[in-house]
Amino acid sequence: MTVFSSNPPPRRRAHSRRSPEFIIYFTLIFCLAIPMAWLAWVRDVIRLRSLNHLGPLARAWSDADRITPMIFSV
Repeated sequence: MTVFSSNPPPRRRAHSRRSPEFIIYFTLIFCLAIPMAWLAWVRDVIRLRSLNHLGPLARAWSDADRITPMIFSV
């Protein structure tokens, strides 16, 4: 029987989700999300009369960061 308490086997590195295909999809989704995020931001600024929330680029980035992994999980 092998004792792993003193010298554990090396862990395999988890597969990086930032493959070239992931980056391409992320870029496309981000570019498509910018106009919609911009409109939502303008609507919120007018409706809430406050600039105290995420800007359009941060909103588009978070949308792309949320949607792209869903594509790769299927």
